Order: sequence, then C-alpha cells, then structure tokens
Amino acid sequence: MQIRTIQAKDNKKMEAIIKQSLESENLNIPGTAYFDPYLGELYQFYQTEPNANYWVVVDENDEVAGGIGIGPFGNHDGVAELQKLYLAPVAQGRGFAKKLMQTALEFASKHYNQCYLETFESLSAANHLYEKFGFVKLEKPLSGSEHNACDCWYLKEL
Repeated sequence: MQIRTIQAKDNKKMEAIIKQSLESENLNIPGTAYFDPYLGELYQFYQTEPNANYWVVVDENDEVAGGIGIGPFGNHDGVAELQKLYLAPVAQGRGFAKKLMQTALEFASKHYNQCYLETFESLSAANHLYEKFGFVKLEKPLSGSEHNACDCWYLKEL
C-alpha cells in the first residue's frame, strides 16, 4: 500500500469508508463528519481550501483503503485541523494510520503553528494514536467547531 493525494475518482470510496466507520461506532449522528455537506466531494473541497490537502492510502490496484486531511481551522490563525482520519477494516492494524498521520503532520508543520482535532472519547484506539503523536487533550473545543457532537478535543504544537 502507498499514500497519495486524493483524486476525484476516490470521492465515493472515501465517503463510503467514512460513513461505514461512523455507522460501526453508532456515530452516524448530526454534528459529525457523517453529515458534512462536502463528504462526497473531498477532492473538490480540498482543492478550494488554502493550505489544505487530503491523502489516501491505496493498495496495489489503486483501491482506496482510507485517508486523512489537513485544513485551516475556523478563524484561528496558524491553527490547522486534522480531518477525517478513517481506514477501511482491511487497512486497520497495519500501521497505515501512523503513516497517514506522519504525512499530514509534516504538511501541517509547513503551514501552521498548531494542529487541532475533534473526536470521541469512545474511540480509544484513535485517541491513543493522537497522544502518541504528541496531541494534548483539551477540556473544551476551540471556538468555531462545526462538529458539535464530538466530546473529545486535542491540540498539538507543530
């Protein structure tokens, strides 16, 4: 498997991976990525955002197995948001989340001073990964959050 920048042909597969992941955790609720209006158009969305990118992990047949994004967070100068880190079950437990994180954070460090993310307390494996990468848990979200269902927030100095 390898990591590359998202292409338009990857939109529907990433949308399916994200929706299936959230459904499997009973997190297909309003206030999550499940209802993001651009979820089926990630390629186009990340083309229009400044200092933003989305990467996918693909197999030898160029089939998407997961992805991660970086983009600006609200009105906070110098703050990136780690966005939509999701893997299909076939790619889980194989080190791809770590590789995606490294790719995204390397990009973020060139454009931002801090990186923020929103998640759920119940996603313990993901939260463990974030902490391993130096993210520090916050007591409340930064202002301007669009995912009001999330109950766990992290910030990392870049």
